[in-house]
Amino acid sequence: MGGRFLLPGLLLFPPLISGWTIPNCLVAEGSRLHLVSRFFHCGLDSRLPLLAVCSGVTNVTKALEAVPQGVEGLCLRGSPPVLPADAFSCFPGLKALGLTLSLTQILPGAFRGLGQLQRLSFIHLPVKDLFLPPDAFGNLSSLQYLAFSGVCLDGNSGVRLPPNLRRLSVTLSCLEDVGQLADIFPDLVLGSSSGDAWTLETMDLRSNSRLKMASPGGLQGLKLGTLNLDHTKMKAAAVMGLGLRRLDALSVTYTDTAELPAGTVAHFELQELNLGRMRVEHIALEALASCESLKSLSLKGSGLMDLPPGFLAALPRLQRLNLSGNKLRSAVLCPNETGAVSGLRALDLSSNELRSLAPDAFSCLSHLRELLLQMNQLVWLEGQVFQGLRRLEMLDLSNNPLEALGTGWLAPLPALTTLNLLKTHIVLSPAWDFWGRESLHDLRLPLRSGPSGTALSLPTRLTSLELHAVPGGELWELASPVFPALQNLTLNGWGLQLGTQKVPKIFPALRQLSLFGSSLEGLCSPNTPSVFLWQLPRLQYLRVEGDGRGPRPCCITGLPSLQELTLKRLLSRAQPRRVQLEELVGDLPRLQVLHVAQTGLETLSAVAFQGLGSLQVLVLDWEAGLVLDGSLQEHSPQMPQYVYVLGSSLACQCANAWVDPWLERSPRTYVHIASAQLCQPEAGVHPKQRLFPFLWSHCPRTLELGLFLGSSALLLLLISLPLLQEARNSWLLYLQALFRAWLQDLRGPKGEGKRFLYDVFVSHCRQDQAWVVQELLPALEGRRGLRLCLPERDFEPGKDVADNVVESMANSQVTLCVLSGQALHTPRCRLELRLATSLLLAAPRPPLLLLVFLERVSRHQLPRYHRLARLLRRGDYCVWPKEEESKDDFWAWLGSRLEQARLG
Repeated sequence: MGGRFLLPGLLLFPPLISGWTIPNCLVAEGSRLHLVSRFFHCGLDSRLPLLAVCSGVTNVTKALEAVPQGVEGLCLRGSPPVLPADAFSCFPGLKALGLTLSLTQILPGAFRGLGQLQRLSFIHLPVKDLFLPPDAFGNLSSLQYLAFSGVCLDGNSGVRLPPNLRRLSVTLSCLEDVGQLADIFPDLVLGSSSGDAWTLETMDLRSNSRLKMASPGGLQGLKLGTLNLDHTKMKAAAVMGLGLRRLDALSVTYTDTAELPAGTVAHFELQELNLGRMRVEHIALEALASCESLKSLSLKGSGLMDLPPGFLAALPRLQRLNLSGNKLRSAVLCPNETGAVSGLRALDLSSNELRSLAPDAFSCLSHLRELLLQMNQLVWLEGQVFQGLRRLEMLDLSNNPLEALGTGWLAPLPALTTLNLLKTHIVLSPAWDFWGRESLHDLRLPLRSGPSGTALSLPTRLTSLELHAVPGGELWELASPVFPALQNLTLNGWGLQLGTQKVPKIFPALRQLSLFGSSLEGLCSPNTPSVFLWQLPRLQYLRVEGDGRGPRPCCITGLPSLQELTLKRLLSRAQPRRVQLEELVGDLPRLQVLHVAQTGLETLSAVAFQGLGSLQVLVLDWEAGLVLDGSLQEHSPQMPQYVYVLGSSLACQCANAWVDPWLERSPRTYVHIASAQLCQPEAGVHPKQRLFPFLWSHCPRTLELGLFLGSSALLLLLISLPLLQEARNSWLLYLQALFRAWLQDLRGPKGEGKRFLYDVFVSHCRQDQAWVVQELLPALEGRRGLRLCLPERDFEPGKDVADNVVESMANSQVTLCVLSGQALHTPRCRLELRLATSLLLAAPRPPLLLLVFLERVSRHQLPRYHRLARLLRRGDYCVWPKEEESKDDFWAWLGSRLEQARLG
């Protein structure tokens, strides 16, 4: 079942959310993208405020009708072959657009109006021809990234590129020659003779299986930052013949390049080279002589077994070196005889076959900031191995069979901020001089059983701590009584002996807590299992994830600052027990996001939301047989703004029969159910049917459903009472106005020739009278000769104001409402607006109704009158501009609308 987007109110300037249904679309705020990221595969930026992805699109125009106009990131997936003109004209604020469509043709003007678009992607698999008009991207003045993936562009020529384009990507296409790009996009080479060469930050041509040629001068004059030729049949040496005026970085992994392309590096004076997976095994020192310009070199997965002597000395400018995924058994980077110092700042030796490190292995790397040694065979490191690394900030030794570290191994690392020892055999030793290490902020350690009675001594200025406990080990006590700066704590398994009352004192600044493993019962009181013990007043993010073996944790409650909570894999596989949400979550007054997955959730009722007054997003992931309790009907005004049912199934029970009509009338909640909900009441007998149609046809019309419909009608009536009282029996006025319109229609052709007493009835408040007299009156009565009906001037003295309003509107061909913040708080103006709206939409031959806003009005100030939406979508409103140069456009709009009514 597709998503439904159901939120209240009439929006003149659409905010992030609107009030209509969006079938087959998933909508998410950018800050919450991580919750539904697996459904967004088109590279949308999480910094954008509102994102949408629509699937099963057959007609682009029709699919976009219900999409909120406030979206800034949009993905479309489907089968339409043609992209029509002005397809996105209703989305002028769009910043990113991804099209996974079976497009073969894009009509001229398809992207007209997208002046703020920054990213545009075309994605289609298998490869399909796409025809682009020459000016397809001409008006995309802000476009910086243009990508084609799985699209063949061979039939195109003379396509103009946007003026501010910085990144061009053509991947998984039929491209055979890099020079073809100059025929398709002549801007890449035009102007090179005059010195006005095009500049691109990145050209991505990876994964083109047919690409093996580079025509001489094919990209003559182009200035290029990075060229990516990964997974092609190109040779790095062929790039020299393209005629590039500049190239800073080259990536040729998984290509036919089988040796270090020293000539290419020297030709362009490359600063960055990525040669991963080229299987060279050995590098000749002579080849490095021409590579002295390199600042970054990646030889990842190249089958290297050793490095030539003087490797770093031959690369004097090198700052980043990636040697991961090779077969290195020793790291001889600093030969003693030279005494040279390298400027290297980042060194990656992970995933090699290192078994030991020489004491002087890094002695020449005094500028090194980052050292990665994870996933090797290191068992023992001498205390002097890190001698000389006084500027090292990050050290990763994880995933090694490390058993011990030499005495004083931390002493040469005074600037160390991040240390990772996870998945090693290290047993923490009191001899480690952790205490007082002010620089160390991020620490990740395994917790193995140590000497009996030994306390765990850790740096007190840590801001992030991750501990992985070995199953069956003894619990450690913390030597420090307080960690005043610790903000992020991760415990995998238990491992620590923490008293209930001590936790807030030990971690007074804790903001983010992640708990993994089967010992989660440590969170609960042994006497009161439903009480969450850890009272952390500043905690904002909490993640609790079991492993399917231990009992579920207690109810998470009593955290006054918690904003995001994730509960995963809490259902025991051995002793599964279905739970209610209120058993997992208690009083969390500031909670905004709740993500529940594989917890055995059975029923979702209104009781669960009693302590969640600030909840905005609820994600129900991988929960089977969900029942949405009928109590949610009455609670729906207080439901979260977004509810995502992802990978979960609703139970095929009559208890869920009310859900489908409720979704259609939900006042403020956007509900997205990702998978098609099917019902199979008798396995092997009946074919699967869609859930809601089946329940609606097979479940009896119970008293509960009748009471729901009756209570809904009563609720609508009670909501209408304040409006009726404010308008002073205005329903009688509505009937009177509609009767007049009906009577005029009965007169038929005679009525068509009738002369109205007034041309325009002007509704305004006393505070806006100066604008009406000084601006509107001279323009319409003075220059156009129209007869205006002004309440202060033309209402009949002594007659009731409401009667004057009804009679004047009926005798005017056009109703013009002048609106502002003051007008919307004036009872008479609100009455006139409602009467005009009813007359416009209900009369057989409605008059023209125009709205003029003297200032931008918040949607919350407008009358919640859904009928007015039809008017606003026709564009019969305009905002009075403050700038003098824009006022001519305002008068032109007003004149054109009046001419449609044959006035002036």
